[in-house]
Amino acid sequence: MRIAITGGTGFVGSHLIEMALAEGHQVNALTRRAQEPQQGVTWIEGALDRPDSLAALCAGCDTVIHVAGVINGSAEEFRQGNVVGTENMLAAAAGTGISRFVHVSSLSAREPQLSAYGRSKRESEAPVIASTFDWTIVRPPAIYGPRDREMLDLFRFAKRGVLPLPPGGRISVIHVRDLCRLLLGCLAGDPGHIFEPDDGLENGWTPVEFARAVGRAVHRRVLALPLPKALLMAGVRIDKAIRGEKAKLTRDRVNYFCHPDWVAGPHARPPANLWLPQILTEDGLAATARWYEAEGWL
Repeated sequence: MRIAITGGTGFVGSHLIEMALAEGHQVNALTRRAQEPQQGVTWIEGALDRPDSLAALCAGCDTVIHVAGVINGSAEEFRQGNVVGTENMLAAAAGTGISRFVHVSSLSAREPQLSAYGRSKRESEAPVIASTFDWTIVRPPAIYGPRDREMLDLFRFAKRGVLPLPPGGRISVIHVRDLCRLLLGCLAGDPGHIFEPDDGLENGWTPVEFARAVGRAVHRRVLALPLPKALLMAGVRIDKAIRGEKAKLTRDRVNYFCHPDWVAGPHARPPANLWLPQILTEDGLAATARWYEAEGWL
């Protein structure tokens, strides 16, 4: 196939392009800035708010995998990037005869009342479901793997031996390569489903269990420190003062982190004949830590 991919220069999208090429697909990929030539990839300069570039992205393609979105920002930035951006992609794809549309949402969409990000991801699903495409929506949990900067702080804290955590609950996680295998698998699977994939661990992880697993990945015994929500909210101000607009701890994320159940639902698990996770999280975390170290990120 020829696949139109948004978010191709980001963490998930870069892995997705590599795996699509390895499976013999051709790729049209959206980019905001010029990229080095890559065999099998046609780079389309543009953005989700530039309909002309989205039409060029979709031209000649058989299917869309819509990965791009806003993960840090204001409520309006989330709405523009995640909701309006998805609507623009649907319109562009409809104008070129594409029939299949795979949309990357987020597990946070399951609880849209908790965060502006989760609300925007839930709202981004509605036009996909209402469309005439053969659609699939994938709601990944926390994604980790080489090139990821969102979980990097966890590894850095673990390297120091202390890891502050949300107060409790359970979470699911998934390695980026397992997620990308699912996205590509959805191109041939039955449409009309919302999937919640994970690493295969029944009932997920507690934050303390996951913190200790990250510690093992960096060869450190970690002191896991679950913190009350009020203290995490205080940390929002500290992170903002230190990192400014690049702060990772926001009020939106604290509300998200403190919800007790971020475990992928068994009812929404992809069928085994379509996809099963292949990367054990302990192994994936260790490989991610080695990649971070080799790149000098730790």
